Amino acid sequence: MFENLLYQDAASLLTLDIKNKTLPSSILLSGPQSSGKLTCALELARVLSCTEPLPEKKGNWLCNCPSCRKQKELAGTNVILAGPRDCSLEILAATRTLLDAGANNYSYLPAARYLYIRSVRKLVLRFSPVLWEGDDKLSKLSPLVEEINEQLERLNPEFPVPANEELDEITKKIFQSAQKLESTFMYDSLPIDHIRKASFWTRMKSNDGKKVLIIENADKMNESCRNALLKILEEPPEDAVFILTTASRGAVMPTILSRVRTYSFAGRTQNQQREVIERVFHDNADKGNGQIQEYLQTFLPVSPKNIKSTAEFFYNGIRENKLIQISEIVKKCEDFEPRTMFKIFLQGILEAQKSPVDKDENSGRNAEVEIKNIQAVRQCFNNVSVYNQKPVAALEKLYRDLAGIRKENLF
Repeated sequence: MFENLLYQDAASLLTLDIKNKTLPSSILLSGPQSSGKLTCALELARVLSCTEPLPEKKGNWLCNCPSCRKQKELAGTNVILAGPRDCSLEILAATRTLLDAGANNYSYLPAARYLYIRSVRKLVLRFSPVLWEGDDKLSKLSPLVEEINEQLERLNPEFPVPANEELDEITKKIFQSAQKLESTFMYDSLPIDHIRKASFWTRMKSNDGKKVLIIENADKMNESCRNALLKILEEPPEDAVFILTTASRGAVMPTILSRVRTYSFAGRTQNQQREVIERVFHDNADKGNGQIQEYLQTFLPVSPKNIKSTAEFFYNGIRENKLIQISEIVKKCEDFEPRTMFKIFLQGILEAQKSPVDKDENSGRNAEVEIKNIQAVRQCFNNVSVYNQKPVAALEKLYRDLAGIRKENLF
């Protein structure tokens, strides 16, 4: 069990609880970003669904029972995945691994195919009709999901991996649809309707064993959503398991914490992260300085360094009272696709406003200005991620807002 979860003691603790039949129905996986929490949650769902009768083989990664075969592809019907996540970079990294393995017929080609399929389905699973039924957006996002699933069928593990040109065509089509799906429909905070619909789903009887609801980034829920989740955890269905993940346990509501058992994940060392990159993506870990997140960011069309440099230029335009072309900034940042780049850009603005120049100019009022700037930047992010405003319009408003805050506090 948990052979694909590296350098985490939580794997041993979970294995022991499963074997001793002491695993609780409500679990919280807590630890830093890129520590393997989602990998663990998905693997736990596979282990719980395994139908292998022999105890010593049950849950083994090489298990070939029908349920495990489906779960390895994240194609099981008894698992729902919800919660916000940026998936594009992992898909791009997995694409490189698959194409490289296919072009060179490397021995890890079967593993690369599974890696790729799983990276795509980590996104697609969040758009299950179970969660989106009745939502006006369902009719718009469904064609994208259908296109992705249609292309994934061409990568079915039961058949040979397609030839290079066909493989390249498949991955390009999938990424185009996946990027549009993520940038247009991914939420920053889990909608309460998804909790309610997931609750109904978990209470429906199933002939295929336990149902598993995974909620990633459970700390990113508003109050009404947290309360709805709490009601489920207070009276959980008998045949359902709830797995929450968070990078900030302190941000999870105390009443929810009292109803889950926490399994803690440690931050991996740089050498451990290097090994994860090399073993999972079969790539040179030096690309990301031995850091998983930095490695994934090497697949951005614009480097984080250049994005932040452009953000500094944006803020300097405000500081120097210069008129700048927002459309040129957006173009320079490739329209902020994937949306991860928009987050990096906004973070760059906040870093730029902490420069010594601003500290001198604002002196005692600097803290007040910083708070107002953070609020304006957060609203800009919400305008894009929640209200689907175009980055050009959102940044034009942010420029005016930040300029107004600066003028107000300088004079």
